Amino acid sequence: MNPDSPAAHNPHRVVADVGGTNARFAWQAGPGAPLTDVRVLPGADFPTLQAALRAYLDGLGRGKPGAVAIAIANPITGDQVSMTNHHWSFSQAAMKAEFGLRTLRLLNDFTALALALPDLPADELRQVGGGAGRADAPRALVGAGTGLGVSGLLPDGAGGWVPLEGEGGHVTLPAATPRERVVMDGLVRRYGHASAERVCSGQGLLDTFALLCEADGVAVGEIDTAAEVSDAALNAGQPQALEALGILCAMLGSVAGNLALTLGARGGVYVGGGIVPRLGTWFDRSPFRERFETKGRFKPYLDGIPVWVITSKQSPALLGAARALDGAR
Repeated sequence: MNPDSPAAHNPHRVVADVGGTNARFAWQAGPGAPLTDVRVLPGADFPTLQAALRAYLDGLGRGKPGAVAIAIANPITGDQVSMTNHHWSFSQAAMKAEFGLRTLRLLNDFTALALALPDLPADELRQVGGGAGRADAPRALVGAGTGLGVSGLLPDGAGGWVPLEGEGGHVTLPAATPRERVVMDGLVRRYGHASAERVCSGQGLLDTFALLCEADGVAVGEIDTAAEVSDAALNAGQPQALEALGILCAMLGSVAGNLALTLGARGGVYVGGGIVPRLGTWFDRSPFRERFETKGRFKPYLDGIPVWVITSKQSPALLGAARALDGAR
């Protein structure tokens, strides 16, 4: 970039958290400045991510930023990004040129959320079992929403952290009970592969409910969305809906326990995403914690590991995206 160009001296930033349903944007006046002007734009309202970003900037009326960081629910493996649970697809180079940016930083949304974990205030966390986390130990992160996000933080030995960027939500998920086997067999018939995300997500909750109803010879009725399954479970006590929600929480516990063992996450496990925080304290009584600890000889190892539900009203991934931008070149 020409060092005399306007973008080269523009300190203003936009950070974004882009999921399969919504795109969240925030403005940052410069490195270290607070995040302001947070807006949530439904992805379905825009043909491209660029159109959503332009709508956000036009709404602010402050001109273009010099740098943009985007945390997105997708693996970042090259210039072309095609979302797993949404139709948006774009070239990083083309986006950078279109907006005249000095810096464009793309990272997985749960990697961004992981970067924010050390700064989450205590009143934005609710503990579900376990003891105190070790400050110098790895931390694990999972979250069920439109998809299933998985990440973690590893200590770098110098007082800092290294975030993990992977696609752990797509690992094969085994069943632990006969009813879970019914669900997993049904998912294999539908999709060819029963991954963790096929159960621990909004679509997974809806599919699980439908498969349980099918197995029991019960009509699904007017329930067409994951939110309606949750409502039928928590407010109407519909048996298959309650069971589906319990299976989601149980299998999320299995995933979280596996991750805790894999990373040695004695620093704790964090649960984000859109589904669990909305369940409130019902989640605390769900099968999650029992399944988290059900690892045979390593149950005592997991007993003491704390699990925290992230209850932040504003997406912490926005702060993580800003942190990633601080380290961008």
